[in-house]
Amino acid sequence: MLYSRRIPVSIYDSPVFHSQVLLLMTEMSSTHPIPPDFPGKLWLYTNFDCNLRCSYCVAKSSPTASRRALGKENARRLVDEAMELGFNEVLFTGGEPFILDDIYEMLSYSAERVRTTVLTNGMLLRGGRLERLAEIASPNLQVQVSLDGARPEEHDPYRGDGSWVKTVEGIWLLLERGFHVRLSTTETPVNRGRLEAICDFHYSLGIPEEDHFVRPLAKRGFSEQGLELSMTNLVPEITATIDGIFWHPLSTDADMQISQSLFPLAEAIHCVQEQLEAIATTGQVTLTKFT
Repeated sequence: MLYSRRIPVSIYDSPVFHSQVLLLMTEMSSTHPIPPDFPGKLWLYTNFDCNLRCSYCVAKSSPTASRRALGKENARRLVDEAMELGFNEVLFTGGEPFILDDIYEMLSYSAERVRTTVLTNGMLLRGGRLERLAEIASPNLQVQVSLDGARPEEHDPYRGDGSWVKTVEGIWLLLERGFHVRLSTTETPVNRGRLEAICDFHYSLGIPEEDHFVRPLAKRGFSEQGLELSMTNLVPEITATIDGIFWHPLSTDADMQISQSLFPLAEAIHCVQEQLEAIATTGQVTLTKFT
């Protein structure tokens, strides 16, 4: 289990923190746009509608949410520009990406060029959808499934009655097809005391520790509780939606938006550089990894 909770505090104005951020800024001004310490992840929100309405969803996704589809042409261009800028991973998220008919083309295009991950609740991966995904299987493609418990009682309260059974069935089907499956767990008051049981469960599925990620709740989207996170205390992970470029996939709220334009992606990197310079100047908070 990879546990990501690093709660921001107000004392990170130390010379060590200052020097780390300033070093990052120096590297970002070099000829290579993405420095070694800068997260090489590009996140693509393919859509915002979903077959579930999780009560803590940071994207406010649901069956009634507007689709706001990114589109395969935008996705391809973003992948191409990410490659030119030195990104080393592209992650497709939503919403539920497998609602889309063109998700397979997007994933195939990306996986031919870079390590690619698609996030899903796993419930739709049956029949024709699973067959189409199997057709584009690649060593570069991994599937990350959301699973919040070793039992329905730990998963369903936040994700919906009956969702645990369908998700676990989806995981089994993916594993049977030979896919590299990762699991992501959101820690909640319901499952907090049983995180080790989730680990035992994923071991029983044959999924190793390094492929299980646990994160805390964030007070964003539908969630009324969790960590207060923003540009000032989140390590940037460039995120694209049809509405523009955002600081981090945690939120596509206005306060996290970098640019209203998708292209060129390099301009978003420049905006991030300016924001990091401002954070380095104030030195009041640290940057927290959340994915």
